Amino acid sequence: MKIGLITSIFEGMGLKEVVDFAAESGLECLEVACWPTSGGKKRRYAGVSHIKTENLTAEKAEEIKAYMKVKGVDISALAYYPNMLDPDEEKRRTYVEHLYRLIDASALLDVNMVTTFLGRIPNQSVSHNLEEVKKVWPPILEYAQTKGVRIAIENCPMLFTEDEWPGGQNLMTTPANWRKVFEILPYDNLGINYDPSHFVWQQIDYIRPIYEFRDKIFHVHYKDIKVYPDKLADVGIMATPLQFMTPKLPGLGDVDWGKYVSALTDIGYDGYTCIEIEDKAFEGSIEQAKKAVQLSLRYLRNFVI
Repeated sequence: MKIGLITSIFEGMGLKEVVDFAAESGLECLEVACWPTSGGKKRRYAGVSHIKTENLTAEKAEEIKAYMKVKGVDISALAYYPNMLDPDEEKRRTYVEHLYRLIDASALLDVNMVTTFLGRIPNQSVSHNLEEVKKVWPPILEYAQTKGVRIAIENCPMLFTEDEWPGGQNLMTTPANWRKVFEILPYDNLGINYDPSHFVWQQIDYIRPIYEFRDKIFHVHYKDIKVYPDKLADVGIMATPLQFMTPKLPGLGDVDWGKYVSALTDIGYDGYTCIEIEDKAFEGSIEQAKKAVQLSLRYLRNFVI
């Protein structure tokens, strides 16, 4: 396994700066944030673009590949995490259009992996959303197949604030939903970007699904979650999750990283694993973000060499 990070915490830094930091820190890969450069609604850790896919040429792609090779850092995936099933049809169209650009760019860069969300209409049932999935996703996956690109869906519910209530903005959140999605989208190039932290606050076993979905794990995140039992006892599981939990650096939350990495080695996973920093204690500056990555890497090297 190779350890890297998702670059969205480094807003304001250029790609070469991020690559240089990764190489100096001993990181081996980057999941490169590729949001549109035209602006639009932003949220925490979104809206960052370290590769501008809108105007990526073959020449620019070769330049990027050459720099990565010199520095000894791989691109694990191109990352873009909007709600692909947004109920606003115009927003949905722009999100899907940009996803196609990432697929093209991923092929140009010989990365051949895109990480994203499946999407969800928050106020509709799982059954209703599955019908939307049938309409939206087959053309995307078929196009990605022609480009030799795999798409890895992160299992984040995107259910943190009141405007995302009650269902969140991503359907691929539980093993039960994974089975339903893979049944209606039986594409070899559709898989999972596995993040154990989102299972912690949902009270789902984050180890067992690794074995069942071993062939669908395309990419891995390292992020921790701390659940505060006293707060949970006060607001209950129907509250917005940030009322009773918070994202933390790996090792500072409730994930048992020894068991997690052990399970990944059990299934023979030897792909990319990326640190994802969303710990508010390290948001004050770029230097604090760098420190967060370095602390996370130091801890995770206990398990991944």
